[in-house]
Amino acid sequence: MINLIGEYNCKVDAKGRVMFPSSFKKQLAAVLTEGFVLKESIYERCLELYPMKTWNATMAKVATKNRFDKETNDFIRRFSAGVKLIELDGTGRFLIAKNLCNHANIKKEITMVSSIDRIEIWNSNDYQKKLESEKENFAKLVQNVMVDGESKTNGDA
Repeated sequence: MINLIGEYNCKVDAKGRVMFPSSFKKQLAAVLTEGFVLKESIYERCLELYPMKTWNATMAKVATKNRFDKETNDFIRRFSAGVKLIELDGTGRFLIAKNLCNHANIKKEITMVSSIDRIEIWNSNDYQKKLESEKENFAKLVQNVMVDGESKTNGDA
């Protein structure tokens, strides 16, 4: 399993090209030549960069769903809308398509953030605002998400 670590500030040139951080290159060395998939995030105004191995595992899960169910078809259409295949060029850059830049408000300054097995790509200002807005509620979020198999009320009723 891929388990990425890091947060990197990067610049986007006028054509939408970004230098891929060398630390991510090292962490992804075994799968780098397979390429990536770039897509809009479901929950945030950012992008998600999936190593091809992670994307294929995700799509294998999706492929088990009933395609004769309208809700499933609607989900698949929306989930895969606008996805782009990404490869690093000879200098280690990749291109972010205009429609994806527009979705994530990407102009010049971005932050690339590890998110377990994928990388989130944010407008740097939006990312900082997001972190600040969640700061006060983070302890409660930890409790809600990381309590494993226990009653959230610890049996108090």
